[in-house]
Amino acid sequence: MKDNDKHFTVFEHQSLWQHKGEQVLKTGQLKALQLFHSEKQFAEKGNVAFYDLVYNGVKFKEYVGVIQVGDLTIEVLPKADKYSKEEEKKEKETWQKILIGMLRAVGAFNIHAPSASALSVKSNFVLDLYFELFIKEIESLIHQGLIKKYRKQESNSLALKGSLKFAKHIQKNLVHQERFYVKHTIYDKTHQLHQILYKTLLLLKRINTNIQLNSRIGSLLLDFPEMKNITATAATFEKIVFNRKTAVYKNALEISKLLLLNYHPDLSNGNNNVLALMFDMNLLWEEFVCVSLRKHLKPEMKLESQAKKVFWQPQNGRESTMKPDILIETENGNIVLDTKWKNVGKGNPKPDDLRQLYVYHEYFNAKKVALVYPGNQGITKGKYYQKNKNEPDDKECAIIQIETYRVIADWQKIIAKDIFDWVDVY
Repeated sequence: MKDNDKHFTVFEHQSLWQHKGEQVLKTGQLKALQLFHSEKQFAEKGNVAFYDLVYNGVKFKEYVGVIQVGDLTIEVLPKADKYSKEEEKKEKETWQKILIGMLRAVGAFNIHAPSASALSVKSNFVLDLYFELFIKEIESLIHQGLIKKYRKQESNSLALKGSLKFAKHIQKNLVHQERFYVKHTIYDKTHQLHQILYKTLLLLKRINTNIQLNSRIGSLLLDFPEMKNITATAATFEKIVFNRKTAVYKNALEISKLLLLNYHPDLSNGNNNVLALMFDMNLLWEEFVCVSLRKHLKPEMKLESQAKKVFWQPQNGRESTMKPDILIETENGNIVLDTKWKNVGKGNPKPDDLRQLYVYHEYFNAKKVALVYPGNQGITKGKYYQKNKNEPDDKECAIIQIETYRVIADWQKIIAKDIFDWVDVY
């Protein structure tokens, strides 16, 4: 896979600069990334920046996915191992497919949607897949027939229909007595759902860089009824209520929400608009392990994600809770797993992580606890020391490192096998 000046591919925790490196940011691109980083809405919404600012560049964090700045697409991939520069070039394509496979596994592409069964764009870029999935949803809706809804409209009419708005009728038709200013009901395709979808189509036309999708976007804009521009916020999507008739719009509107709420226009000159679809790799790894275990869960086991228990209550204020990533209830006792997306190799976990697992031991009456990492070191068993004696206790905290597999289904089987084999050692 070759990088060009319009598509950069990096691993998490790597940097891009304006003055050095094989992939060099232009002045406008760097400025747009700097402005995007400093936007007030990050603090207001409780969000975090996807990268840090460094001298004449940016350094990416634990977030993976894609950031589009103007006509530049920056793809940020996960990284479970250390690679040489030569190995990095080979591994980028592998990790691109692994990332998309993980996102599919946890439902990020909503692959159960009928129109998601045969995406035709050959590129594996995350952004292109979201774009095409949206396009296929709109094509499917148009093929089925866009729904109509009732709406109220006020207008000057030559016929008296609906209710006469007397005050405005006198104001507007004093010299046009053949007209009536009325409020009446219209049954047509002009409603909020279509306005949101049309706005998303216009956004795709503006920011899409995949030539395979250009003609399809253009055709949809010709077939789709033209709508007035609306402002779409998080509140807009929260207020949408689906019924039997509008349920078919749900997938398309979910993608519209993702794209419209993560698009940040360049208000200065419009050349470096930013679209960011980024995923916290720690959360993605947690969800992926959880989904993999559920998929292969044994009948006698019960799995709960983010089980919550209160462990401290102030005299005045909100109580504090603890939530292990994964709680597995077995016939022989509880198992607690905490997932971490980092390569610890042959080293020890952070003391804070070990202390956290010790608390889980106590509060969830766990027989065993474990930290789950990507890696190739297998399972390392360890025990906590007794409180008042200088010798190990019977409380075990294992380190489970699971090797990465290119075929996602095989990787999920290995994750389940390694963890369940360890669980059954009683």
